[in-house]
Amino acid sequence: MSPFPAAETPESFASSNLPPKLHLYTVGTPNGYKPSILLEELHEAYPDNPALVYDYIPIRFSETDQKKPEFLAINPNGRIPALVDDNAGGHNVWESASILLWLVENYDKEFKLSFEDPKERSQALSWIFFAHGGVGPMQGQANHFFRYAPEKIPYGIKRYQEETARLYSVLEDQLKKPESKGWLVGGKFSVADINVFPWVRSHAWAGVDISPFPSVAKWLEAIESRPAVFKGLGVPTRGKKLTKEEEDAKAAEARKNFAFQK
Repeated sequence: MSPFPAAETPESFASSNLPPKLHLYTVGTPNGYKPSILLEELHEAYPDNPALVYDYIPIRFSETDQKKPEFLAINPNGRIPALVDDNAGGHNVWESASILLWLVENYDKEFKLSFEDPKERSQALSWIFFAHGGVGPMQGQANHFFRYAPEKIPYGIKRYQEETARLYSVLEDQLKKPESKGWLVGGKFSVADINVFPWVRSHAWAGVDISPFPSVAKWLEAIESRPAVFKGLGVPTRGKKLTKEEEDAKAAEARKNFAFQK
């Protein structure tokens, strides 16, 4: 018997009789949304590819699913998301950016969401590592001190909110270049945008004001409007925009469960 909740089928494949080949272990967090968005974008780009049929397993932090031996066999670091690819003999892929790169390298053969040109590919990797090593960790710390810490530590809140805003300014400078056409690399929506979008989308949860970055705000709106992105943000659950009171209540509940995520 599986120690996890039963695998679920995303709406995109609800009417399909094809067996899922990709199995995504995920939670509705910025990192968790990255692969589901890309999987939906790939399905839209290659609708007849049976290798892209996927299901998802909603991991429960409250049950410490991510620390169970069965999950650690997939991701030894005990973090979400993780992917098992039956097209590659049950190959395990973990770390969100690594999952994105695996998916485009194996399933984006026409480079609709990635890049064939070596220089553009290098640029995409630079932005991916910028987000993976900068935006995610810094905004994650802003989230912790602003929302989850059992006591308010003004220095920690200020330090990480300001660093997150500085990183947004780097995105702003890139996105406002005329040649960027509003995207990070190559003048088109790509895996580089997907990799950082869910973090910037949750700027309010970290207490970071987006108004100084109009190009970033426009970029967020453009990505949000994509049908495949909307579908990806529904895996495993679709969050709603919260009032301040609802956010405070959610943060209080998250503080109770924070130990489960360690």
